This record gives sequence, structure tokens and C-alpha cells, in this order.
Amino acid sequence: MPQAPPPGLNSSNWPIAHLPGLGPEDCQNLQALGIQSTFDLLRTTQSRAHQTHLAQKLHLHLHHIQKWIALADLARVPAVGLDGCGLLLHAGVSSVARLAELSPGLLHKQVLKLQVTTYQTPDRAPTAGELSGWINQAKQLPKLPIAR
Repeated sequence: MPQAPPPGLNSSNWPIAHLPGLGPEDCQNLQALGIQSTFDLLRTTQSRAHQTHLAQKLHLHLHHIQKWIALADLARVPAVGLDGCGLLLHAGVSSVARLAELSPGLLHKQVLKLQVTTYQTPDRAPTAGELSGWINQAKQLPKLPIAR
């Protein structure tokens, strides 16, 4: 059985340049706007109006901004980080709040299905125990008031 995360679990913050799905030009444009980290992105895009404003400044469709927000939110979970946030998003999990609601068994099925579909093998999928740890950590983190 996985251990519970330590009391006072802190959200992980990452340099914006390391967020999956960001091209070099997008990264430079975000940094020029003062968005240096995943926390900066989450802080500046809490409302739909702020998301739309950022999309307009970057000349991008809103769905790109919302994808980055989802990845940044999921990467806050220390055990998920930058390596697991894309996997979760592609498996249909778009926020820490949603991750915290899932059962490990259901999430494991979703992830295995994605891995088999994508890579024709379940070998790269996190174990049910690892996913349970991700869920437990998500339950300990504050839920962000981000418009989706």
C-alpha cells in the first residue's frame, strides 16, 4: 500500500521553459510577458478573461493556453511533475482537483489504455501503486480557482 505524502506537501513549481508542449517561440513570448514559471502561468490565467487576454497577446487559440494551464496544474503534484503531467492530460485528467477525485483502479485502466494505444505496450505505464501516490498527493494540494 502506498505511503501518504508528508504533511504540508508543497506544490512543485517549474521553469516555464520545461513545460511539455511549449515550443521555443511560445516560451520566449511567455517570458517576455513576465511568465517565468508554471506558478506564474497559473497566477496570471485564473479567469477566462485573463486566459483570453493571454491568447490574444500571443496570437494563439485559447485551447493552447488552456492546455498549458492544465499541464502546469498537474505538474504541481510532486510525484507527477513534468514527466507525468502530459500522460495524465492525454488520459483525460485535466486538473489536480480531477486527479484527486479518481480511484486508482479507474486511473490505471485509463493510463494503460492510452499506453497500449500509443505505444502498443503497457510497459511504460506507471503502476497502480504509483498512480495511487499521485492521487494521494493531489488530495493534499490546494485546488486552484482556474476557469476551465
